[in-house]
Amino acid sequence: MKCCKPNDSPKETISASDEAVTIDPERSERCRNCKGQSRPVSRKTVLLMVKPHLLELAMTGSYSFCSERDCSVVYFEDRSSEQFTVADLRIRVGLKVNDDPIPVCYCFGLDEKHIRDEIEQTGNTSVPEKVSRLIREGLCACEARNPSGVCCLGELNKTANRLRETSQLRRRK
Repeated sequence: MKCCKPNDSPKETISASDEAVTIDPERSERCRNCKGQSRPVSRKTVLLMVKPHLLELAMTGSYSFCSERDCSVVYFEDRSSEQFTVADLRIRVGLKVNDDPIPVCYCFGLDEKHIRDEIEQTGNTSVPEKVSRLIREGLCACEARNPSGVCCLGELNKTANRLRETSQLRRRK
């Protein structure tokens, strides 16, 4: 599967080093820390995100990404007790933080403040359309840059809609 482009197969094969890693979206583990929802993520993504001194711990295994906002665990190994928290990563995880900068697009370095500022200035935002255009041009790298290992456009659109609604509510008051 090419980043941000649909794949006909329900399974996604990602090349990690010399070894192919198959991610089965049907596999769904619950986070052992919070029992929250998670999704499979490639070991390559985990290796790209953890701090250098933790690389050796992430060299083997099948990982999942915990998407629960209030849980400090970001990745956990499905068959062992290995886990990596927000403190173990080299970058901030937008789904896990509440204060700026809150990343929403890792490929192009955009955060909530970019969207919020544009909405405050113009009443709307063109960020989702700009990112969509860049994705269509094949310029994204979500597998390598987004800690969840998936395209950020869905989360980016949700964030833009939420910030638009918040701005409209403030203007009505």
